[in-house]
Amino acid sequence: MNKTKYSLIPLFTLAMTITVACGNKTNAETKSANTPASSEQTVSVPAFNADSAYQYIQAQADFGPRVPNTDAHKACGDYLAGQLEKFGAKVYNQYADLIAYDNTILKARNIIGAYNPESKRRVLLCAHWDSRPFADQDADKKKHRTPILGVNDGASGVGVLLEIARQLQQQAPAIGIDIIFFDAEDYGTPYFYKGDYKPDTWCLGSQYWGRVPHVDNYNARYGILLDMVGGKNATFYQEGFSVRTAERQVEKIWDAAHRLGFGSFFPKADGSEVTDDHVYVYNLRKIPCVDIINYDPTCDTGFGDFWHTTGDTMDVIDKNTLTAVGQTVLEVIYNEK
Repeated sequence: MNKTKYSLIPLFTLAMTITVACGNKTNAETKSANTPASSEQTVSVPAFNADSAYQYIQAQADFGPRVPNTDAHKACGDYLAGQLEKFGAKVYNQYADLIAYDNTILKARNIIGAYNPESKRRVLLCAHWDSRPFADQDADKKKHRTPILGVNDGASGVGVLLEIARQLQQQAPAIGIDIIFFDAEDYGTPYFYKGDYKPDTWCLGSQYWGRVPHVDNYNARYGILLDMVGGKNATFYQEGFSVRTAERQVEKIWDAAHRLGFGSFFPKADGSEVTDDHVYVYNLRKIPCVDIINYDPTCDTGFGDFWHTTGDTMDVIDKNTLTAVGQTVLEVIYNEK
């Protein structure tokens, strides 16, 4: 693979058990995404509203690149915290000074929304809300130091979780839910940096939360991380670290997706192993966490040709993909006992 956002921390590509070609899904598959098959539900599961999630993604994009230490970052953080509060969550703001790869002090903010905070039975849902300060995968090298809009890589996961938060307010599940928007995930070392190497320069917000959780001795049954979950023709293979550390939860999520008719989005096959926020949730809090992340084995980066480029805009977002991911997550958490 080409240099990726995970290249400075070990990245291992697992053997693929099936081959998927880049290209459009069939009309039948698209129809399946819009009208999922009936599942054997023991509880009433809300219907995910992709139009609503799309608007939450657009709202983030309208702020511009959400790079730490910028006005857009601060304004978007206030918006996200306000939305969680509006949707009935108990909101925690974790402000922290985090040290970037080049010793820049990042004024970071993890934003947490807790539902039914008294319950000991909890599931964690998370995504990162910052966007990368460098378009260092752009075909135009003159743009490599340009901040990206990060619509799919960042805003899509947050948009899905905001729509889930809206549903949680209207119909409470049987368990407690924590929604965490991690900051400073995408401020990792760019290829053009010539200074001293530092380990663990990605996922700074989840590293901080893992060491200093918003609640003392925080624990959850498991977590689900959403990263790059809105792109056209996305495929969510079973990410390697998730399979190794949260195998039972991976099986639960992919089984749910197939019951709902979203099998074309969720192949039951091995993807690559990536370092993402879920790694620190597990390593620092010992909470199994599944990364639902787009992976395209036929493309050089594995993440699409718009990844970490100025082309990561609203144009890449597909409501069918948002529905597949959002409805699957709702199916899982509302059937949790």
